[in-house]
Amino acid sequence: MDSRDTTPLFHKVDSLQIPVPDLEAGLAFYRDRLGHEVIWRTATAAGLRLPGAEAEIVIQTERPELEANLTVASVDGAVVTIRRAGGQVIVPPFDIAIGRCAVVEDPWGNRLVVLDNSKGRLQTDAEGRVLVDIDGRPRMTRA
Repeated sequence: MDSRDTTPLFHKVDSLQIPVPDLEAGLAFYRDRLGHEVIWRTATAAGLRLPGAEAEIVIQTERPELEANLTVASVDGAVVTIRRAGGQVIVPPFDIAIGRCAVVEDPWGNRLVVLDNSKGRLQTDAEGRVLVDIDGRPRMTRA
């Protein structure tokens, strides 16, 4: 496939995920000292607004690596395109609260997280806490 005949795979930067050892300490730094507003929050992560951008900073305690998360139309389609282009899939597509996700690498070993919003967006309360249903699953609004 000639890459000049395709539309861009990546639609936007979804988030820059920054690992923190403790969520409250991360919020004290990024929210309280650096002034970033909380958009949403769970027990292990918080999304913080970047003014003038759709992307967000996500501080999280689950993974030790810094991550660039890129939005694609379909994660399953994106991994096929990335393989055909010479990249590789590190973690195959899996379900997440808002849609699907996968971890890929370009031919030079740069790790990228691709995700889609096929299930919608997280519903939050007035303080940004993610609302959950009776089964503990996040509530969603269609995008």
